[in-house]
Amino acid sequence: MNIGRISALISRHLFLYRRSFPRLLEIFYWPLLDLVVWGFITVYLAQEGKGLHGAVVFFLGALIFWDILFRAQQGITISFLEEIWSRNLMNLFASPLTAGEFLAAMMAMSIFKVAAVSIIMAFAALFFYSYNVFIMGLTLIPFVMNLIASGWLIGILTTSVIMRFGQQAEVLAWGLVFLFQPISCVFYPLSVLPGWLQPLAMANPAAHVFEGMREVLLNQVVPWSHLWWAMGLNGLYLLSMIAIYQYTFATCKDRGMLVRVGE
Repeated sequence: MNIGRISALISRHLFLYRRSFPRLLEIFYWPLLDLVVWGFITVYLAQEGKGLHGAVVFFLGALIFWDILFRAQQGITISFLEEIWSRNLMNLFASPLTAGEFLAAMMAMSIFKVAAVSIIMAFAALFFYSYNVFIMGLTLIPFVMNLIASGWLIGILTTSVIMRFGQQAEVLAWGLVFLFQPISCVFYPLSVLPGWLQPLAMANPAAHVFEGMREVLLNQVVPWSHLWWAMGLNGLYLLSMIAIYQYTFATCKDRGMLVRVGE
């Protein structure tokens, strides 16, 4: 790993945001729009469904947490697509840049997006709806870290698929993450899922994060079991996804497929 090459690639992507208003809208506009819509839904349910107050209290928190996962995934896949769209992929890998350094730079970009979006949504929720996501205290840190790791899993998988199958798979950059949303139990507890679907959800680290979040908000209990499950699953899957990414990169490089990606 060469820190200089990783830093150079990060700087290359950050300069794009400095000079592109549409790219800034991706970070600011859509998260705020989601927050406004779900905020009004939460206010309505709190006013009309008095018995639902305990359930709706975590809706905004769930939305902010889901956006952390989504932006972590987007930070990897969109950074990869930027290189495809600019026909720069071949130039990068004709340099000494390695696949691991490229992946490290994309992970760093995802952290940048997550930090920007999370700060905006947290303070907007506090200002507009008096919702304080920081009420979770220090348990917020492991939850966020696990969500970022879960987003990386999907981002690395999506990047590997796009690298292997090219432009026809680019739609997965926006759609694949939502395939995991039903079994992530973002806005509802795991218990409402059909019995045959619950084991699949339990194998999803994001589901443990959202289940744990509800326990903290509703019962003020630190859900250590969910945190350990989330960390263990994320570690196992992350190693597997990185291995798949490295194998896919080596295969595409040997077959000359990197030159044709995006063509």
